Amino acid sequence: MRMRVAELTGVRRFQVAEREVSEPGPAEVQVRVAAVGVCGSDLHSYSEGAVGDTPCIYPMVLGHEPAGVVVKTGSAVSGWAPGDRAACEPSLFCYHCEFCLSGHHNVCANLRFMSQPEDPGFFREYVNLPAGNLLPIPTEMSLGEATLIEPLAVVLHSMNFVQLKPGETAAVFGAGPIGLLTVIVLKLAGASRVWSIDPVAHRLELARAVGADAVIDSQEADAVRQIHRDTGNRGVDVSVDCGGKYDSINQCVRVTRNAGRVVVTAIPSEVRVPVESHIWRRKELALYNVRRSNHESNAATGILRDHAKRFGPLITHRRPLDQISQAFTQLERYEDGVGKLLITMD
Repeated sequence: MRMRVAELTGVRRFQVAEREVSEPGPAEVQVRVAAVGVCGSDLHSYSEGAVGDTPCIYPMVLGHEPAGVVVKTGSAVSGWAPGDRAACEPSLFCYHCEFCLSGHHNVCANLRFMSQPEDPGFFREYVNLPAGNLLPIPTEMSLGEATLIEPLAVVLHSMNFVQLKPGETAAVFGAGPIGLLTVIVLKLAGASRVWSIDPVAHRLELARAVGADAVIDSQEADAVRQIHRDTGNRGVDVSVDCGGKYDSINQCVRVTRNAGRVVVTAIPSEVRVPVESHIWRRKELALYNVRRSNHESNAATGILRDHAKRFGPLITHRRPLDQISQAFTQLERYEDGVGKLLITMD
């Protein structure tokens, strides 16, 4: 059997090729991929040829926010059968290193991640992966909606550092999909007021649609000055950098109150990012970094199921695999009001 695979072959270059489909191993499940969300890190690989200090090695297969249907199971697999719908976890942990044994699987010393050069991702029709990397999808959830499980799990992991107390205030820099999901989760967690900051007008409209109390167009206004004015010069309790550009980390430092928290979920393009250390120091801010997720996917599934209407505005576009080049161009240029875009195998 053969399948279509979208391979990144260079900066801003995809090819859709045919490749053989291998049989699943004894402990593996074969899934026919239905839809895959495009992540900001996919865009880094596409437009910059790297994710931070990790260069692309071509050809490679991106995509790590998938959902699909089981077609085959390996001989040692139980609990899964052809026809079952599943979301797929892209992280492959060793489970025996110091960090796995202490519960920090997301920083596993031998971590592999499907969508990196050595481990192809999900922009392909079929994939074999360990049975433990599948999660059942609730009957009321579509396969498209299930692609939000992986990015929402990342946002839930960030909440371990946000440490929000009911009634606290927050600023979210960046209104891409991760920023929008962060706004939703902050409001569900009891934030009294959430500001969303972004330079793209339609993304701010999406931020309002998912629950942001205030939005700031960073091309039109000084977000730091605006938030200080709105808070009586106190600042917010916590800020989250979901943009990773336009000096957003230092904007977070400036808008956060004394003894507050700054959480960086974004992946900056630059290898070295300067931080205004003396403002950070004088305020005694806690500065946290987020590394993917750590077994928050089941919780993410439940939140998506229970609050489906809140997440409805996020998915704005779908494109078939054969149009993956056009899809990435649209995302890079912020065209046609795009929020979360799904690549489908239709």
